Amino acid sequence: MRQNSGIFRMAAFVLLLGVLYSCLSNDIPYPIVKLQILAFEAEGQVGNATINNEDRTVTFELSDTVDLKSVKIKKIELTDKALSSIDFSQPVDFSYNRTVTLSLYQDYVWTLKPQQNIIRKFVVENQVGESIIDDKNHRVVAYVSKDTDLRNITVKELVLGPTGSVVSPSISMLQDFTLHKTAIVTYRDIMEEWELYVFNTESDVSTGKADAWVNVAWLNGTGKDGSDNGFEYRRADSEIWTKVDPDIVKHNGGSFSARLTGLAAETEYWFRAYSDDVYGQEVAFTTQKAVPLENGNLDNWYKDGKVWNPWAESGMPFWDSGNKGSATLGESNTLPTDETWNGKGMAGRLESKFVGIAGIGKFAAGNLFVGDFIRVDGTNGVLNFGKPYSSYPTKLRCHYKYTTALIDNTSSEYAYLKGQPDTCSVYIALGDWDKPVEIRTRPSNQKLFDKNDPHIIAYAEFYSGESTSDYRELELTLDYRATDRKPTYIIVVASASKYGDFFTGGTGATMLVDDFELEFDY
Repeated sequence: MRQNSGIFRMAAFVLLLGVLYSCLSNDIPYPIVKLQILAFEAEGQVGNATINNEDRTVTFELSDTVDLKSVKIKKIELTDKALSSIDFSQPVDFSYNRTVTLSLYQDYVWTLKPQQNIIRKFVVENQVGESIIDDKNHRVVAYVSKDTDLRNITVKELVLGPTGSVVSPSISMLQDFTLHKTAIVTYRDIMEEWELYVFNTESDVSTGKADAWVNVAWLNGTGKDGSDNGFEYRRADSEIWTKVDPDIVKHNGGSFSARLTGLAAETEYWFRAYSDDVYGQEVAFTTQKAVPLENGNLDNWYKDGKVWNPWAESGMPFWDSGNKGSATLGESNTLPTDETWNGKGMAGRLESKFVGIAGIGKFAAGNLFVGDFIRVDGTNGVLNFGKPYSSYPTKLRCHYKYTTALIDNTSSEYAYLKGQPDTCSVYIALGDWDKPVEIRTRPSNQKLFDKNDPHIIAYAEFYSGESTSDYRELELTLDYRATDRKPTYIIVVASASKYGDFFTGGTGATMLVDDFELEFDY
């Protein structure tokens, strides 16, 4: 019995070890590895793909000659060791948005969004305005002058499919539009049926809308194709109409537009379109207020402990820097300096350097931005880019001086830059965000600024790896992606190291910046 008892105790002990081992094994957490698509290129792709790590989306445009049902992938790079639910070595059906699951210790679902821009046209003689093309319902509508005979319409151009598509019947057979016509469009293995309509307008000219900024407005109108089409305008307090220079009027069939400059800010105007001797309705618009950039001269600074702040101690912050992050392991690396471009006031001195103790720390790029440093996340930072803003600047001016340095700190993805000269950067963005843009630098939860963000209305950027012996004037002309959207936020960022967000740059790279100013005059 004693021997059996020992055996039972040993068995119980082994069983207990097994249970403990099982519990310990199940309780060991898997490492969290954020799986990303790092690069993407398809055959027939137009431009670069837009990769959004926050939303886990890849948006890319394909030429209209590409068969969406069989797209070859030329290049795709994933996080190391990530497995994909799609075999990208084979052609992929992109006739719809595709989801792909990347797997390692966890699953991450990404969405691949193909876009294909097919330029469709329906142009007829005596047309008024542009055709309305409904590609979803395969329906096209054109308008002609009120005295045009619908039984004898001349179709000048008809494009309803991608390059190489065939439309039948031919345009010479499309004449009587007292009833709608049907056209068959064929390309590759696709056949589409389209309905074509032509209607008479009540008037041969119509005044459209005006997108009014501070000193400039975009005017729009429609008239009879081939006629003398243009605009006239006047101040609301004047009865005298001024003809818009015909050389600045752009024509697209029966539609036309003009960028009218030299206007006064915060002023009401009226404009009207004309086509030959017929005038459209009179439409009012009011120009906007010119709103300057707060503390753009960078004269106001104060020090709180080890942290230099780019605003007066009793003032409201508009600019900020990464000093709260770098000061946790060292000193501020964005500082005020009296080395200004004109010998007046103060400027910002942005120096890139390694901050830490006994070799433990991180590379920190000298930087300055419109927004707020929110908090330190370990040795990383969380920032809010942007401050409320609702005007329409056309340019950003500033003065800068730069001393580059050879890149001696890199992240893994930018290791190839080691030994090359560092690059300074300045960029500005206006957008219609409903809150500031959150930026996170922690690699496992990274969210950086995306210049292809659809919220962006206007953008301009500058990069240089050239050292300068003195200050240079920098002028950035904003590229507006839409004229009819109103900004809600402005972002301006300057950095001594372009890839500072990736902890990549050269120790000692230093950028001086002074007198940021917005202009509204074109």
